[in-house]
This record gives sequence, C-alpha cells and structure tokens, in this order.
Amino acid sequence: MTTTVAGDSPYTYTPVEHILLNCGSSDNSTASEARIWIGDVNSNYLTHSQSQIQSSLTASAVKQALTVPRVPFTDARLSLARSPTHSPSLRAKNSNFNASLNADADSGPTISREYCVNIEEDQRLNITFTPSPNVSNSYAFINGIEVLSMPTNLYFTPVDDPGILSIGRQNLYRVVNSTSLEMVYRLNVGGRTISPANDTGMFREWQHDSSYLKEYGRMSFLPFNDTIKLKNTVIPPYTAPEDLFRTARTMGYNSTLNLSYNLTWQFPVDSGFDYLIRLYFCEFQPEIIQTSDRSRRILWSGGKGVPVYKDYAISMREGTEKKVNLYVAIGTEPRRWKTSYQDAILNGVEIFKISDFNGNLAVNPAPLPPDPPTIPPPGQSQNSKGNRTKIISVATDGVAGFIVLSC
Repeated sequence: MTTTVAGDSPYTYTPVEHILLNCGSSDNSTASEARIWIGDVNSNYLTHSQSQIQSSLTASAVKQALTVPRVPFTDARLSLARSPTHSPSLRAKNSNFNASLNADADSGPTISREYCVNIEEDQRLNITFTPSPNVSNSYAFINGIEVLSMPTNLYFTPVDDPGILSIGRQNLYRVVNSTSLEMVYRLNVGGRTISPANDTGMFREWQHDSSYLKEYGRMSFLPFNDTIKLKNTVIPPYTAPEDLFRTARTMGYNSTLNLSYNLTWQFPVDSGFDYLIRLYFCEFQPEIIQTSDRSRRILWSGGKGVPVYKDYAISMREGTEKKVNLYVAIGTEPRRWKTSYQDAILNGVEIFKISDFNGNLAVNPAPLPPDPPTIPPPGQSQNSKGNRTKIISVATDGVAGFIVLSC
C-alpha cells in the first residue's frame, strides 16, 4: 500500500488502496494538494515483461503552460510498438483514443478519465495502453495513473437491491459488478467547483454547472446555507462533500413564471450506451419547513438538512449520431394545492456511461470536437406531435423532475 497523504486524514472516507503513479518519472513528486506521486521507473507497478522487452520509453516536457499542473503532467511513458495483452485486464476501452482531439473537445490542456470497476479479492488489476492498429506510426502514452478503492456499492447496485428506475422501461435496472463505469459529468449545481482535495477522500472533482445550463436557467436562483448542520441519516457522509449540499439552484418563488418552463441542463453524451444518472437533493432554505412546502424533497430525505440522492438509468442506444444530447430538467409541481411553493431544487448531478454487453466503453473512431446536433430543450408543454424529444417523468406523486432523452 502506498501512503499518499501525510498527517491525520480530514476526510470522511479513507481508501484501502490509494496509488498515485507518475508515469515516466524515476522520482517521487509532491503535487499541489500535498499528495505524493511515485515514479513508475523501476517500480513494482510496471510489469516485468514490459521492463524486460523495453517496449516503452519515458519522456519529459520541455516546457509547460502555467495552467498545467507540474505533477503528473511533466513526465510521460510512451509505447514503442503495439503489444498484445495476454492476461485479464482493465483496459481504458478507448482503442482509438486520440489525446489531441480529446483535449480539443474538452476545451482544456489536459485530459482526465475516471473509471469504476469491480475487482474481486483473487483478481489483479492490469491497465494496458495500446496504440491504435488503424493509424500508422501511432503510439500510446500516459502521464499519470491514480488507483483508489471506493466504498462498496457506492455506484454499483447491492446484491439485495432490486434496482433503480429505468426510464422508458418497465423493469428496474441493476448496475452489476461485471460492468464498468466511466464518469462523464460530475457537477456541483449552483456552487463553485469543488476541488479533489475538498472531496470526501476519493479526490473527485465537482465542476460548477453553469456551462451546461440552458437559457431559461439564467433566471434561476442560487441559495446557499453555510451554517446548517447536515444530518447523514439516509446516505453515508462520504457519498458527496458537504459543500455540495450547502448550495443549490432553484427556480425561485414566482409561481406563474415557474409553471411555464423547466430548469434544464444539456449534456452531450456518446450514443450506443446506457447511462447512470444520480441527482442530489438537500433542503436547506429557512422558509422550507413542511413536507408540503416544496414537492416531496423533505419526505424523501426524512427531514430538513438531510442529504439524499436518487438514481436513474436511461438508454441512449437509439439513433445514428455519434453524439446526442441528454437533458436533465427539473420543474415545479403543476397542482398548486399540492405545495406551498411552485419551486424546484437541485444540488448536484453525476452521470456515468455504463459499459455495453461486450464490456466496452469506447466509441470508434475517437470523439471529435464538433458539437452534437442541437435539439430544442424541453419546455413545460409536452403536446407537440412533431417534437422527437421524449420527456419522461423520473418520479411520481408530485416530484417534478425530468430526465430527457433526445433521439
């Protein structure tokens, strides 16, 4: 086991395994958040066969942009030739992964990909990077690898759990241990970006949501409560950082206006896959007291200041486009007598791509920068016969949340 954080841990979760590998480096380096990355040169993590046949080489950046962290992006390990894998392994499943195109598509100088896989006690975790066989003179490279164990069933469905609601399907959906997950979006709705160092111990980054908000969302309100004492009686405290539940985005208290639109976020995703969507809620506004004040959030959580989440599965397998838009929308309860406030609230969103029947997470060829086809976001009205956007309620009995599938 590698110790990467000095001193007493301030986090609510302490991973059993936490490995930070600075690929291409022979030294240990301390990152800006005080975590120690160990060099993979002559380490036990680079397989013996790789070291013997010298199928890879190391490289260091001559210069870096000031916005790029020195660790682990200064050094890299590059392949010399395409080599096969013989043992069971976790592959990034991006066989045609183009770092330059992905960096352009992500609008940033660095690329980070996060995957969740289940490893049994008698199994090894092998991570293999292979150059594309379809591109001449291609090579694989990697700057850093972080391996961190997470709590059991944090995202996977427990054995004794019947499953989660599957949008557009009658049967419940189970995210079983044999599948792999790729994190595609993780947002702190209504708040600032939460850095990995301020997560619960799993070093996840929660980005602010404004880039994904549709036009009507600009009219939303951003309440916050930095003094409320959160009560983790429904979900474990390590599930998400406390800061996520102290900020939110709401529609406000103009009932007439709120009934005319949905607060909507647009997420471009790869077609051909199922997705796990997790929505976080926590009532913290002083004026919201009774269960009837704003839909059923308090009833869900068991009380004010109690964080809760709801999971949904949705299929994006239809259509021929490589990229499609997934909409997440919240709206107010239309029956005025059901609630005191015609309002809705959301604290956070996580979206994961689920591996297909072949265990694959890749889209071939690699994703390109152009935006996906634009489809109008959903409004309150659902009566248009010519609109190919399907609006599906993701909860019942007055909970006005929508996950919208564009296909």
